[in-house]
Amino acid sequence: MVAEAKKREIKEAYKRKRIMKERFKQEENIASAMVIWINEILPNWEVMRSTRRVRELWWQGLPPSVRGKVWSLAVGNELNITPELYEIFLSRAKERWKSFSETSSENDTEGVSVADREASLELIKLDISRTFPSLYIFQKGGPYHDVLHSILGAYTCYRPDVGYVQGMSFIAAVLILNLEEADAFIAFANLLNKPCQLAFFRVDHSMMLKYFAAFEVFFEENLSKLFLHFKSYSLTPDIYLIDWIFTLYSKSLPLDLACRVWDVFCRDGEEFLFRTGLGILRLYEDILLQMDFIHIAQFLTKLPEDITSEKLFSCIAAIQMQNSTKKWTQVFASVMKDIKEGDKNSSPALKS
Repeated sequence: MVAEAKKREIKEAYKRKRIMKERFKQEENIASAMVIWINEILPNWEVMRSTRRVRELWWQGLPPSVRGKVWSLAVGNELNITPELYEIFLSRAKERWKSFSETSSENDTEGVSVADREASLELIKLDISRTFPSLYIFQKGGPYHDVLHSILGAYTCYRPDVGYVQGMSFIAAVLILNLEEADAFIAFANLLNKPCQLAFFRVDHSMMLKYFAAFEVFFEENLSKLFLHFKSYSLTPDIYLIDWIFTLYSKSLPLDLACRVWDVFCRDGEEFLFRTGLGILRLYEDILLQMDFIHIAQFLTKLPEDITSEKLFSCIAAIQMQNSTKKWTQVFASVMKDIKEGDKNSSPALKS
């Protein structure tokens, strides 16, 4: 028994040493990458962003110190939002919060009912309390509670046509952790204005089905066995993809891993969101093949917490986003042409 205990102790010590060695190596890589990003890439952004060297460095993950800046540059500001404009919409939001606390009988001024606005404000409050609860920084009394509340409130005033949708708080929170308040709002509004995000947050059933159909083309191409297994249970992509896309994986994956997914999403666009989904399915393919409908749905709704960056990105790298000679954009364009309105009924979770 003593010998066995000694063996276990040696094994544990070896494991700890290996982990520490890997961590030191990772920190050295981040430090050297940070110097390259700061001194070479960022000052020459437009020239260097699409070079092979930068794309390869980008794939390895952005150093935390430059992450926010790179995200902002990659997302862009097509909406031409300024910090001053953010302040204007934040002031409007604060006025609205004040008026709702005083009275609930205001006249409608923007085509959105008072009841809808109140519901939206309540949902924001509720969602903030559920945003990264283990970090204790976004909940009431936490250092980032007010900032998150401000960004979400300002957005509902800026885009009353979209309003607040559950899941937005996670996206805003990730941006707040990496950017100053006004910059986080600018990135948030521009990110949500991208076609894929707009389709999901507006709950545009027709467009969402087209994204799911394009996803299934690559699902069948890359993981045919699992694809048929899902088909045999009539398990459609909306059952697991909606939550992943709504929060850009920030709720489904550990935060550091989600940030790395965001890194490449900012580089490659919407295609990478669906490639990541396929990477997750590939990583757990053997387990999923042993499961039935209920267990698959439960598993994909709450992924294992021990998922590692190396394993997931290795699986994502193995996913080929090419069907015959068509890439994602071409496949999606074909789906846009082919799918008719009558196909809405094919995805049960979207009927409600």
